Amino acid sequence: TEYVSRVPEVVQAPLAWARRLSKQAGILFLDELSCVPPAVSAALLRVVLDKVVGELALHPDTWMVAAANPPEQAAGGWDLSMPLANRFIHLQWNADADIWCKGMISGFTQPRIPLLPDDWQNGIPRFRALVAAYIKAQPAKLLVVPKVESESGKAWPSPRSWTMVATALAACHAIGAGIDTQAELVAGCIGDGMALEFIGWVKDMDLPDPEELLKDANLIKPILKEGRGDKIHAVLTAVAAAVVQNLTDERWMQSWEVLELANQKAPDIATAAARIVAEKHPKDIKKWPVHKIKSFFDLLVQAGVIDPKSMK
Repeated sequence: TEYVSRVPEVVQAPLAWARRLSKQAGILFLDELSCVPPAVSAALLRVVLDKVVGELALHPDTWMVAAANPPEQAAGGWDLSMPLANRFIHLQWNADADIWCKGMISGFTQPRIPLLPDDWQNGIPRFRALVAAYIKAQPAKLLVVPKVESESGKAWPSPRSWTMVATALAACHAIGAGIDTQAELVAGCIGDGMALEFIGWVKDMDLPDPEELLKDANLIKPILKEGRGDKIHAVLTAVAAAVVQNLTDERWMQSWEVLELANQKAPDIATAAARIVAEKHPKDIKKWPVHKIKSFFDLLVQAGVIDPKSMK
């Protein structure tokens, strides 16, 4: 005889808006977020980051958008908790008196919002490589937790928000957004001070498009001549990321020409990028370009990346 213990369960019915967003992509707009007390905002963390409401998963393409007045101007306002604040890009909206007056007189026009092309995410690996190069040069900037309580509810640098920087820059690149828009979005991810440093570093680097390097490996020679390790690292990582993102035999072969040239001036950096390219080689590649990887051959064999028997 089996005895089965029946424990009563209370199952909460999914909210109507959550059911709708579980079936199709949409925008979840969280208004007056600074009026949410800490106990409730903690429950929002999984909703905002994992897109899960209770036991119901929202559509993966759900966009999270929130609006809030500064805590001192909100009704019973609260500063956003650090974990919740770090999940958003923060944009400051200021009232422009001239625009408002013009709108009151002649009517408010609908703003023209550029639409992202379907392939905009293809640029994310390139800008992730750029961000990674900056953090590689300045690792202390990866995580800078606010020390002042008044800053905890704003944008601050973390692995999560640096990842958002790369995504935002890829979106800007896809629509040709100017430096002002880029700077505002970057500041909304990691804060004004850190954004100024990062944007200044990017402008100073003046990095070439990795796609141009894949077409003509000789374009890397002036960069190698400069001898800046952070710049070489950013360029080679971007090339590796571009190849992995759009992997073809031709692009994979072309990347080795860039790496071979780089290895003459910066072998350590070139080797790190070579590992990425080697590990992600096309599955149907018939023959490794031995004449192009001669500088890396022994190292890659020792690391188990390639099998010399398969190259006979």
